Amino acid sequence: MADAAELKSQIKEMIVERLFLDVDPADITDDENLMETHDVDSVRLFEIVVGLEEVFDVSFEDADFTVETFSTVNSIAEYVTSKTG
Repeated sequence: MADAAELKSQIKEMIVERLFLDVDPADITDDENLMETHDVDSVRLFEIVVGLEEVFDVSFEDADFTVETFSTVNSIAEYVTSKTG
């Protein structure tokens, strides 16, 4: 598994690619609220989930779908780390 900084960088790149954001992945801070800053709604959240499943080979249970899990790059990275060890 990648180190924390590399993992967060991969997550940012995947989010920008999946959501077609007009922003440099490096400009997304680790603790900014993605839902507020990048208008992540339920449809865009689904794109993030599919991307995480494909890129990091993780799967999600119904209980995993919380606003807190997907609110920031930090929280997504923590989730991915908990699933991949």
